[in-house]
Parts: sequence; C-alpha cells; structure tokens
Amino acid sequence: MKQFDYVRPATVKEAIAAAAQPGAAYLAAGTNLLDLMKGNVSRPDRLVDVTHLDGLDRIDRLGDGSLRIGTLVSNADLAHDVEFAKAYPAVAEALLSGASAQLRNAATVGGNLLQRTRCAYFYDTASRCNKREPGSGCDARDGENRTHAVLGWSESCIAMHPSDFCVPLVALDAIVEVEGRGGRREIPFDELHRLPGNTPERETVLEPGDLIVAVRLPAAARGFAAHARYLKVRERTSYAFAIVSAAAALRIENGKIADARLALGGVAAKPWRARPAEEVLKGVSPTADAFQEAAWRALTDAKPSGNNAYKIELARRIVARALTLAAAGTPARIPALPASPFASSGAIHA
Repeated sequence: MKQFDYVRPATVKEAIAAAAQPGAAYLAAGTNLLDLMKGNVSRPDRLVDVTHLDGLDRIDRLGDGSLRIGTLVSNADLAHDVEFAKAYPAVAEALLSGASAQLRNAATVGGNLLQRTRCAYFYDTASRCNKREPGSGCDARDGENRTHAVLGWSESCIAMHPSDFCVPLVALDAIVEVEGRGGRREIPFDELHRLPGNTPERETVLEPGDLIVAVRLPAAARGFAAHARYLKVRERTSYAFAIVSAAAALRIENGKIADARLALGGVAAKPWRARPAEEVLKGVSPTADAFQEAAWRALTDAKPSGNNAYKIELARRIVARALTLAAAGTPARIPALPASPFASSGAIHA
C-alpha cells in the first residue's frame, strides 16, 4: 500500500480545506476505500478522517415532515430505526439486503452513496480501465461482461453502480446536502451520479473538498409507505451485489394508482430512475398488464454492452414483480431474506 498522510480535522470547515488538496480522500468506515487502497486501485496522498466530526451521526425528524440522515449514520442504525423502517420500508429493505451484518454496522450513509463499481477490470490494475486510468481503454468491452450495464453506458465504460441503498433513494426524490468550499448546497439525488460518457473517471458532480453531510427524504416520500418494496436478483441469496434490482413505490387511492415511483439498480453507472414507466402507471388500476407495460417502458432504451442481453429481460421481470409486491402492500415486518425473490413476505427479520 502506498504511504499517505493522515489528517483528523476538528470541524467540517477544516475537513473541507484538507480534502480540497490534490490527492486527498475522505475516510469514514473505509469499507470500500481501504480495499481499493490495499489493491493499489486507489492511491490517495492524504486521508481526511471525518468520523469524529460533531453532528453528522444523527437522524433528525424535521418540522416539514422530512427526514434528515447524517452522513456518518451507520447502515445498521438507520435500517433498524423502527420509525424510519415504518415510514420508508423500501429503503430499510434495501439497506438490509446490501451487505453482511458486520459491514452494515460499520458502513456509513455517505460512504454508501460514493462506493465504487465492482467491475473486475476496475479492480485489476493489470487491466485497462478508463475509470481507473483515463484514456487507457476498457478491457470489459471485450472481456467478461455479463453483469455490466445495459443503460447509459458508453464505449469508454460499461461498469455499473453497485449500491442497493441508492436505488430507493433516487425513486423517492431524496436530496443530498453537501458542504464545500463555496458553502452548503443541495443536490437532487438523481443528479449526484454521472453517466460515463467520455469521462468515466468523474463518477459524481462533487468537486474537490465537497463533503456529503446528510441525505434528506422529503415528507412526500412517506406517502408511499403502504405500498413500497425493494427486490434484487443476485448470484447467491446471501449478501451479494445485485445483478438487477428494483425499488417500486405506489400510492393507491380508490383502486387506482395515484402516484408511482420506480428505480432500477445494477443496470447503469448510476441508480436509474424510470420516469417513463412511472407516467404509464399513474391513473390506472394496479394490474399485471399495467405492470408489464411499465416494465417495457422502463427498459425502452436498454441495449447490451456485451454478453449481457439477458439482463434486459431479467430487469423487466424484476420491475413487474417489484410492482406486484408493492401493490399487494408493504409487509408488516421486513422479510427474513430482505429483497430476495425467495423471501416469505411475512417472515420476521432477526
């Protein structure tokens, strides 16, 4: 591992100043960053430890009905917050499906948003990877690419974003609060991550020194609590990354879908909001035909990036099934196998 400087600032302002320097990176739990450093994939000159900054580890219910989640709140603490899980069940289910209990105890909300792709060529420093080394090429294009992107990819990069947590967040119009050199600003969640284009090394819209301080779920997101699910398909039922996932949330009034939210994971370099599919669902009855139509609309622009055409059909099926589960109603308890197609919806999560 490359040698690096370690900085432990006392305030957010000091952290931003330290992290704005070239070669600096923020350190929280390090569940992704330290692995990348050990493999020489990421080689920062300076780590800025933010784990002891005051006020970033709180869950606050705000007066306007929204929920503010500090960047240092652990995935486990958030998922097991009873009031949170009741108000945003799809988000809790996504969190509990995303990693082992040990990792959830350590991993933070802010770190989850910024985790890097799990593309094998990104992790293999002997391979060409435009994300890791701009301009070097993309060995995934002609390599093992059955799990890669089918939406929004480019010739420069076909990697996909691995997060479960981010999928329901983008569906529910979450807001990211960022503190930077120019002060505080808010970023709609759907605008945080970038598609690769010709600059796949630029994964987000964040600037040097920018620190995510919180994620905020709007009050309107609570209106989907009665009909919200997260579903993922993975190569093993235990804690693996999604091949394809979907977050579906419906507001049903008088037997019709008054509003719908839908997002996909594992299909692009960012969590993918399926707005055309949402529009198809508004005002119609929650039927299998309606869900099939929405599934087709969600994948209208999908195309294989390699040996992964199967992911398009798989994604359609997961979308339709997630919508069906959401329409049936949010279960009273998180399933024992969160987000798994094999879970019994009424099972108790231990």
